Amino acid sequence: MSLAFLFPGQGSQAVGMGADLAEAFAAAREVFQEVDDALGQKLFKLMKDGPEDQLTLTENAQPALMAVSVAVMRSLEKEFGIGVDKAAFVAGHSLGEYSALAAAGAISLADTARLLKLRGQAMQRAVPVGEGAMASLIGPKSNVALAEEAAAAGSAAGVCVVANDNNEGNVVISGAKAAVDLAIEKAKELGARAILLNVSAPFHCPLMQPAADEMAEALAAATILAPRAPLVANVTAQPTLDPEAIRRMLVEQVTGRVRWRESMLWLAGTGGVTRFAEAGAGKVLSGMAKRIAPDAEATPLNAPADLEAFAKSL
Repeated sequence: MSLAFLFPGQGSQAVGMGADLAEAFAAAREVFQEVDDALGQKLFKLMKDGPEDQLTLTENAQPALMAVSVAVMRSLEKEFGIGVDKAAFVAGHSLGEYSALAAAGAISLADTARLLKLRGQAMQRAVPVGEGAMASLIGPKSNVALAEEAAAAGSAAGVCVVANDNNEGNVVISGAKAAVDLAIEKAKELGARAILLNVSAPFHCPLMQPAADEMAEALAAATILAPRAPLVANVTAQPTLDPEAIRRMLVEQVTGRVRWRESMLWLAGTGGVTRFAEAGAGKVLSGMAKRIAPDAEATPLNAPADLEAFAKSL
């Protein structure tokens, strides 16, 4: 069995996340405390008790999701002796790439928390609320080719690109609001369903360039080591252990496409991965894994019982 750990992105947050891990495992409590200390805020209290609108803010959701993912991994290691070294690869969806790198020891937990706080703030600053939009193109006819055709039509009204290639039947476009609206009309003509996403900014498109510039400056000053397992990067869908390549790709992914479908196909194909374990909140990536690589096993690791069962199964 070849294993890959996956780390979820924004949208998987929910009030109460991490609370049962903190109750069950000292390692999880230590992670949440370290993140709170790094940020100088009571983020874990917000995660545990809400309010939801505050947790959903990009600058809170991003470090919070990372904290839960790292709490899962630290608890697995300390309680059950299963470290990231057991994995052939790690991969994370958008902000999940930071969680993967923190879990794999490439970036310290405190630095990762601070970088994600800044990333959330920078993304929010890049485009005034209401000027950008994202839409999910779904249904059996939705694929990258259709999404690119729809985005090209939308470009007549402004920036519009494919932002997330999640899986066949789920591709996300992003850009200026008028352009995305136009692209939605085209997507419907082409036979896809289109749903505007409830997001605060148009992520993974050229409008995020100011945020990419801020992250480039912050990442230039950050210590990045080789991860303990190769990272399959969002922007290349290929594995790397090179700290300088990772630094560059973390900047590129702010404006670049999340090539998740291709990453998963690489992992299940060339990478030889037969089992995916999703470390953190929710089970979005486990669902995607089953759709992209139906022969592989996919397990969400959320609750203490999930970790115990997973450890016993190895």
